[in-house]
Amino acid sequence: MPTQSEHTSSWSIQPESPLHQQMRQWRHDFHAHPETAFEEHRTAAKVAELLKSFGIEVHTGLAKTGVVGVLDGNISSDRCIGLRADMDALNLQELNQFKHCSTHQGKMHGCGHDGHTAMLLGAACYLAEHRDFAGRVVFIFQPAEEGENGAEVMCQDGLFDLFPVDAIYGIHNWPGVPTGSFAIHQTAVMASMDVFDIEITGRGSHGAMPHAGVDPVVVAGQLITSLQSIVGRSLDPQKASVVSITQMQGGDAYNVIPESVTLSGTCRTFCAETQDKIEHRMQQHVEHICEAYGATGKLNYRRISPATINQPEHANICINTALSLVSTEQVITDLQPSMASEDFSFMLQRKPGAYFWLGNGNHEQSKGLHNPYYDFNDEILPLGASFWIALAKLNN
Repeated sequence: MPTQSEHTSSWSIQPESPLHQQMRQWRHDFHAHPETAFEEHRTAAKVAELLKSFGIEVHTGLAKTGVVGVLDGNISSDRCIGLRADMDALNLQELNQFKHCSTHQGKMHGCGHDGHTAMLLGAACYLAEHRDFAGRVVFIFQPAEEGENGAEVMCQDGLFDLFPVDAIYGIHNWPGVPTGSFAIHQTAVMASMDVFDIEITGRGSHGAMPHAGVDPVVVAGQLITSLQSIVGRSLDPQKASVVSITQMQGGDAYNVIPESVTLSGTCRTFCAETQDKIEHRMQQHVEHICEAYGATGKLNYRRISPATINQPEHANICINTALSLVSTEQVITDLQPSMASEDFSFMLQRKPGAYFWLGNGNHEQSKGLHNPYYDFNDEILPLGASFWIALAKLNN
């Protein structure tokens, strides 16, 4: 771990300190008992119990299993910031063999939310004991980040009405970024997530008599090729976007041309205007290509989560906070945004703030997110928690 700045070392969490060891124990317990979207009952109960034991005011029930802790500093101020950690695991079979591996078949913490939760708990524990900060800190433990938009549900349930923060911040570990480094973007961090299903209906027939029917498999093949031209020929090449067909379903026998075929996939971009154009062009391709072959096509296009876009002011707050803990070389500000998505975007649509990455280790040290061999790097627990502490103490 990097050496932390002298002016913060007196209050930041040191590696192998008792609190680091405690965070590691919490993290291993969460990892061994993964719970997926809106089913984080054990995790939420443990988070609430720990927050109460720290002397923090606790609220439960937002988005079913969400937990919110409220802590006031000893320095009078109207300032109020929100710190968010996600709690849910993935529907993924873990292949690791270490002692804290998943005990729940088909579920694992393959994205590091166990570590995010442990870091925020560590910060809450420290700040509850050292309240020499201004204003209020709201600790937000969110369920259902993995494709179920728990952040949106918390907002719909009145998160920011009940806890009117001035700004909201979120952190995610990032494999490929060196251990102990931060990656902080001024604006775009992660892409929007849209999904689609295209139902192509033809006319079934014998596989030896294709002229007697309308083959939806052939139409699907034409669409698979055609849809790739949307990004390559219909969109501004300076505005990143992805159209990926990830599923194809249809047919039951070798000698039967099916009645219908369904294509499914995802689209990603950072710009609402580009989202609109992708959906519009996709609709045109489906209608015209299906019509040309005598089939019919139906597009079901759904926008799951918007792009995660930082406000520069709050990105700079994060940069300065990180620089209070690590060297300039360990604060990366020019890393490319990711085409993956993050439902923290719903919170950033309602409140100013920023979302940033904490290095989980280079690719030799850390498996990628959503990999069955992934594990959160326990070495970064004190640095992540120290960032939250510094954000509370330094930005009055």
